[in-house]
Amino acid sequence: MDAWQYLLVLASCAAVTLPLEFAGGARVYRRPKALLATLVPVLVIFAGWDSIAVHHAEWWFSARYTLGLRIAGLPVEEWLFFLVVPVCALLTYEVLGRGASVVRSRAARRVPR
Repeated sequence: MDAWQYLLVLASCAAVTLPLEFAGGARVYRRPKALLATLVPVLVIFAGWDSIAVHHAEWWFSARYTLGLRIAGLPVEEWLFFLVVPVCALLTYEVLGRGASVVRSRAARRVPR
């Protein structure tokens, strides 16, 4: 079971924030070009960073908590982390940003002129 923990955490993050796309009106998945433009730099920078750190033995991934499948020297879970976490952050940001603008517009309507 330990080997599945990293994937379970990522799946939990995705499961908690996925409804924000539909119920919260985040519209992250409906803009694939913008999503890709956001994810590519994150993936390149942090995968590179991790690869360098692993290569120099400054960072490592426990075989106990990963499934063992590696791509370019990094566990598949780490590659998924670079995709799942930014998407979760974007979904949350979009909903909170929209919520803040709704609150501001409601407050502006209540102010007597």
